[in-house]
Amino acid sequence: MDLRRLGRTDVAVSKICLGTMTFGEQNTEAEGHAQLDRAFAAGVNFLDAAELYPIPPRPETQGRTERIIGTWLKARGLRDKVIVATKVVGRSEMTHFRKDGAEGRLTAAQINEAVDRSLINLQTDYIDLYQVHWPDRNVSGFGSNPTRWADPEPVADETPIEETLEALTALVKAGKVRHLGLSNESPWGTMSYVKAAEMRGLERVVSIQNAYNLVNRTFESGLAEVALREDVGLLAYSALGQGYLTGKYRDGALPAGSRKALFNRLQRYEKPGGEAAINAYVDLARDAGLDPSQMAIAFALSRSFVTSVIIGATSMAQLDVALGAADLELSADVLARIDELHQLHGNPCP
Repeated sequence: MDLRRLGRTDVAVSKICLGTMTFGEQNTEAEGHAQLDRAFAAGVNFLDAAELYPIPPRPETQGRTERIIGTWLKARGLRDKVIVATKVVGRSEMTHFRKDGAEGRLTAAQINEAVDRSLINLQTDYIDLYQVHWPDRNVSGFGSNPTRWADPEPVADETPIEETLEALTALVKAGKVRHLGLSNESPWGTMSYVKAAEMRGLERVVSIQNAYNLVNRTFESGLAEVALREDVGLLAYSALGQGYLTGKYRDGALPAGSRKALFNRLQRYEKPGGEAAINAYVDLARDAGLDPSQMAIAFALSRSFVTSVIIGATSMAQLDVALGAADLELSADVLARIDELHQLHGNPCP
C-alpha cells in the first residue's frame, strides 16, 4: 500500500483510508474489529471517524464508532502504527452532542468538550488528525462546493474561523491533537483557515475531506488548486457515490441490508441526470473489464490533489473489493473515456 505525505507534515498515510461510520449501526463491534484487522493487514494505516458516527446520527448510538475503534486499538496495541482521524460537528440543530444540550457550534468550549470525549472513546491520549466536520457558518450547500449558488441565510452567532482555529491550535499545543483538517469546506473557507494561520501564527490545516467521485467532481473547480498550492490534500469521501457507482441500485434495485433499504438517506445521488450518468460510468467499467467499484476508487486515487481515498464497507467482501482498487492503475484510454462522460454529464450529484 503506497503512503502519501499528509500536508506539509512528516506523517505518511496510506492512499486508502478506512472509513468507519457503519461501526455501531450496520456493523457490530466484532465486525468492526475484523474490518480493521483486514485493512491493517493490507497496509492501511489511516482510520477516519467522527463524534457524529455512526450514521444515521442518533442520540442513543452517538460515539459508538469511536468506542469500537478504541477497543480495537487497546486490544491490538497498534496505536503508534495507526493514524487516527476524527471530527467535531459544525453548526447543528442537534443537541445530543453536548452535556448541556446546546446546539452544535465551533466555539472553544464545544471543541474542548468534543475532543476530550473523543479521546476517552478512542482510548488514546492524542488524535493524529482532528477535523472540522462542516462549517459553523451557513453555506450554499452541504459539501460547500455546489454547482449552483444559493444565497445562504447569515446567522448572528456565527463563530469566526479565526476563533475556531485558535481553539484548535490550543489543542495541538496541549498535545491532544497532532494535526488539523477540514471537511465539507469551500475554497473561501479553506483559504480563510490558511490565511488565519499565516497572519496569526496559528496551526495550519493539512487536509480537507470532501465528497469526490465520478458524478461529483466539483472539487476540481476551485479546491483542487488550493489543495495543490497550499498542500491541503483531499481526503476523498463517497468515492462510490454512497454505493450507486457500484451498480447495485441500478434499475430500481434495492438490496436487502443496503443503506438505501435501511435508511433511505441517498438523495444526494438521486438528482436529475444522476441515474443516466451513473449508468454510463458503470457501463464503461464493465466494457473495460473492470469492477465498477474499483474503477471509481482508482479514478479518485489517480488525481494529483488526492492524499487518500476513504472507503467504507458493511461486509468483508465489499472491503476486499475496495482494498483491491489500490493495485489498479487505469489506462489512458479509460481515463479519456471518463473525461468524455464527464463532459456529457457534468456534476449531477454535488
